[in-house]
Amino acid sequence: SGEIESLARFAIQEHNNKENKVLEFKKIVKARQQVVAGMMYYLTLEANEGGQAKNFEAKVWVTPWMNFKQ
Repeated sequence: SGEIESLARFAIQEHNNKENKVLEFKKIVKARQQVVAGMMYYLTLEANEGGQAKNFEAKVWVTPWMNFKQ
Protein backbone atom coordinates (compact mmCIF):
# COMPACT_ATOMS: atom_id res chain seq x y z
CA SER A 1 0.00 0.00 0.00
CA GLY A 2 1.02 3.62 -0.30
CA GLU A 3 1.27 3.98 3.49
CA ILE A 4 3.66 1.02 3.79
CA GLU A 5 5.85 2.33 0.96
CA SER A 6 5.90 5.75 2.61
CA LEU A 7 7.06 4.15 5.88
CA ALA A 8 9.76 2.20 4.03
CA ARG A 9 11.02 5.39 2.41
CA PHE A 10 10.98 7.08 5.84
CA ALA A 11 13.02 4.19 7.32
CA ILE A 12 15.60 4.47 4.54
CA GLN A 13 15.84 8.24 4.95
CA GLU A 14 16.35 7.90 8.71
CA HIS A 15 18.99 5.20 8.17
CA ASN A 16 20.80 7.33 5.58
CA ASN A 17 20.80 10.35 7.91
CA LYS A 18 22.07 8.39 10.95
CA GLU A 19 24.63 6.23 9.16
CA ASN A 20 25.71 8.70 6.45
CA LYS A 21 24.69 6.14 3.81
CA VAL A 22 22.98 6.46 0.44
CA LEU A 23 20.44 3.64 0.31
CA GLU A 24 17.84 4.02 -2.43
CA PHE A 25 14.37 2.43 -2.02
CA LYS A 26 13.43 -0.24 -4.58
CA LYS A 27 10.44 -2.20 -3.23
CA ILE A 28 8.69 -3.75 -0.23
CA VAL A 29 9.54 -7.43 0.12
CA LYS A 30 7.44 -8.15 3.23
CA ALA A 31 5.47 -6.12 5.77
CA ARG A 32 3.50 -6.87 8.92
CA GLN A 33 2.03 -4.65 11.57
CA GLN A 34 1.29 -4.91 15.28
CA VAL A 35 -1.02 -2.75 17.38
CA VAL A 36 0.92 -1.21 20.28
CA ALA A 37 0.57 2.34 21.65
CA GLY A 38 0.09 3.26 18.01
CA MET A 39 1.21 0.89 15.28
CA MET A 40 4.51 -0.95 14.88
CA TYR A 41 5.43 -1.90 11.32
CA TYR A 42 8.00 -4.60 10.59
CA LEU A 43 9.29 -4.20 7.04
CA THR A 44 11.60 -6.17 4.82
CA LEU A 45 12.54 -3.90 1.96
CA GLU A 46 14.85 -3.90 -0.98
CA ALA A 47 17.16 -0.95 -1.53
CA ASN A 48 20.16 -0.18 -3.71
CA GLU A 49 23.44 0.30 -1.90
CA GLY A 50 26.30 1.27 -4.18
CA GLY A 51 24.40 -0.05 -7.20
CA GLN A 52 23.72 -3.42 -5.55
CA ALA A 53 20.17 -4.50 -4.59
CA LYS A 54 20.06 -5.72 -0.98
CA ASN A 55 17.31 -6.60 1.50
CA PHE A 56 17.06 -4.68 4.76
CA GLU A 57 14.91 -5.06 7.87
CA ALA A 58 13.22 -1.97 9.30
CA LYS A 59 10.93 -1.33 12.24
CA VAL A 60 8.80 1.85 12.26
CA TRP A 61 6.63 2.92 15.20
CA VAL A 62 3.81 5.36 14.38
CA THR A 63 1.52 7.17 16.82
CA PRO A 64 -0.62 9.46 14.63
CA TRP A 65 -2.37 11.24 17.50
CA MET A 66 1.03 12.48 18.69
CA ASN A 67 2.33 13.13 15.16
CA PHE A 68 5.21 10.77 16.03
CA LYS A 69 7.15 8.41 13.78
CA GLN A 70 10.39 6.61 14.67
